[in-house]
Amino acid sequence: MIESAPESEITPQHIRWSGMTHRGRVRANNEDTFLALTFDAHEVRYLGKIGESTLKESDFIFAVSDGMGGANSGEFASRIAVEKITRLLPRSFKFSAQRLVPGFADILSLLFDSIHAELTRMGRVYDECSGMGATLSLGWFTPGWMYFGHLGDSRIYYFPKDGEMTQVSHDHSHVGWLRRQGKINEREARTHPRRNVLQQALGAGHQLLDPQVGAVSCQPGDRFLFCTDGLTDGLWDRAIKELVLDPPAKLQDVPMAQRLVETALAESGRDNITALVVEVM
Repeated sequence: MIESAPESEITPQHIRWSGMTHRGRVRANNEDTFLALTFDAHEVRYLGKIGESTLKESDFIFAVSDGMGGANSGEFASRIAVEKITRLLPRSFKFSAQRLVPGFADILSLLFDSIHAELTRMGRVYDECSGMGATLSLGWFTPGWMYFGHLGDSRIYYFPKDGEMTQVSHDHSHVGWLRRQGKINEREARTHPRRNVLQQALGAGHQLLDPQVGAVSCQPGDRFLFCTDGLTDGLWDRAIKELVLDPPAKLQDVPMAQRLVETALAESGRDNITALVVEVM
């Protein structure tokens, strides 16, 4: 999936982000995690939960992951993801600076394959990690573009400056396929008995991966939401749209990720909840 904007649009040079995760009301542990990193050709730097920066000198990575299986799978998955990202992406910065858009798919596919191989190895070697797996929804921001890679049922939503909210990621489940085909609606998908059964995930005994990769050409005013299924368990799509684009007055000064997570927690909280919002400026 590659979406482009008119050539006359101004290339975005600044971004603002906010991230938050919560274990919810039921789970004993939080196996969700989110990543916020910036990198250039030499190094990777970790970012705080809330921030603002320029795209002039470095690229940015934002991602969410939902662990499953082993007791510490969320923590393992995030550690492995960070390790692979920090090794691979600095070498990719030169490619990014040259704006060679088609090559991003190979880089992201290699990243997902590397994480999958390590999760699979750990699940095979350590009994406590048997069956361990994770989802991963990742966005790579560089001037003018958001490259993304996705596997599982965490989600990436796109809020264009002028246009409707779009879920750019595909839920890798039979229920997700049914909804994309128009065979069931959002209400039916949310209550389907197999809604949490994944057809693809990193590790978790899956043999073959086919991660979704794509690119969205973005402009100032666009926004992106990366979230785990705990958020969408508590919030309908229309509620997500309202909280991002037109929140009630009492929440307007609350960081976007916080308003999303806390509202989902109040509505459900049955699962870990994570949201990461990126605004292009």
